[in-house]
Amino acid sequence: MENNTLVVKGHRQYNKKTIPVIILEIFTALSMVSIFIPGLNPGRISGLINKNQSLFTIASSYKDLESNFIRALNKEWVTQSMLKTWYVGALIILLGIVVMMAGWCMTFGENKMRLHGTIIVGGGGLVLAIGDFVILNAYKMLNTTSRPDKIEPMLPSGIIVFFVISAIIIAISVLSALTLPKKYEGKAYEMQSKYKLFLMILPFVVLTILFAYLPLWGWRYAFFDYEPGQPLTMERFTGFKWFRILFENEATRKDVFNVLKNTLAMSGLGIATSWFAIAFAVFLTEIKGTRKRSIIQNFTTLPNFISWVLVYMVAFAMFSTDGFVNSLLRELGVSNASNNFLMDPDHMWLKMLAWGVWKGLGWSAIIYIAAIAGIDQELYEAATVDGAGRFRKIWHITVPGLVPTYCVLLLLSVANILSNGMDQYLVFKNAVNEESIKVLDLYVYLLGLGKGTGNIPLATVIGMVKSFVSVVLLFGANKISKIIRGESII
Repeated sequence: MENNTLVVKGHRQYNKKTIPVIILEIFTALSMVSIFIPGLNPGRISGLINKNQSLFTIASSYKDLESNFIRALNKEWVTQSMLKTWYVGALIILLGIVVMMAGWCMTFGENKMRLHGTIIVGGGGLVLAIGDFVILNAYKMLNTTSRPDKIEPMLPSGIIVFFVISAIIIAISVLSALTLPKKYEGKAYEMQSKYKLFLMILPFVVLTILFAYLPLWGWRYAFFDYEPGQPLTMERFTGFKWFRILFENEATRKDVFNVLKNTLAMSGLGIATSWFAIAFAVFLTEIKGTRKRSIIQNFTTLPNFISWVLVYMVAFAMFSTDGFVNSLLRELGVSNASNNFLMDPDHMWLKMLAWGVWKGLGWSAIIYIAAIAGIDQELYEAATVDGAGRFRKIWHITVPGLVPTYCVLLLLSVANILSNGMDQYLVFKNAVNEESIKVLDLYVYLLGLGKGTGNIPLATVIGMVKSFVSVVLLFGANKISKIIRGESII
């Protein structure tokens, strides 16, 4: 057939994709995306369902779905069987999407893999249609309630959209199965390397989009007078009001200046001491005993997996008024006073640095240990033949071998200089040291969600400005690295 001619690529021959297969892949991808879009939620068959909930959100937890109908269930306006029918329909749609995703991945293959992939996608489209029918049945059950005015039954556009998508997918999968060749040359199941690499990286791309780019939709709160629980309407639209307040209000400018001072100081100290991880990794690899090295590495890496809440409890047990340190000082007769070191605002930056180094040193050294393992061992052998000692080999081979890795991490640290975390400073914060410990992330959290404040629009503005500054710093540091070292990460 004309559209199934073989494409020669080097010494390999691959079948060209037919137009139906390409269309099938596009509609399958659209159906995958649709389950995360609230406006296309086929499960919103009642006005009691939050309009910001997607099908994925509803199908993720029956309890969340049931929580929308607590009063209706108590008044017996709806029944548990109706909600369960509704929930089963959402789960069936998700199952159909999963099946379609599996078939979608197979359509990137060759020969029988592509043929079987189109069939599986069609089967997933059929399951998707069945789930739509189940939700439609739940909608009919909802219309029979004794108080429809309280339940607000509604036929969402998402049901029609999903019906149309499933019908198109089923039809195209049948057409693709009929047009694809039934006889093949070479391996029956094969996939080009570029598609293998694409499918390998796809989950990480999806996670990045969901957790890094999709939340940027929340930036719209910066342009409204938003209050929790209130919808965003054009009556509340304020334009750049909160941006002007950030730069024109004296009290806000003063707070931001103090917060930036703490943030830059603590991040600067972190960058200045980032070589600690290199030194620790070098000395750790110089330990000849494998057992001793493993024990030390395990004990120094373990604190990274301890939450900051537990770290603070350790600090409280050691440095509070009745803690271990004060008790020991009294026992030794050094001091009779009970000093609460955690309440002392002096040297707070250095204290936070010390706790951060203790918690993250072993974890930060792992990447340098891996880099050391990648250094050519013949360099060390040649240096030994030339009479170089241990420290000369470290200084002239190991350290230069770690410089590229360190430079990349340094560029990322400079780009994230305004993002030094929040957990550590939140648990160590108190009324006495608040002015010295409040960093930008903590300030945004307290401003947006803190008790007595709740200024979400202004907190969003500050978060936006921080993101823009971080991007500028990343490109600036990358440009400087390219000028000085001739290398860059972008």
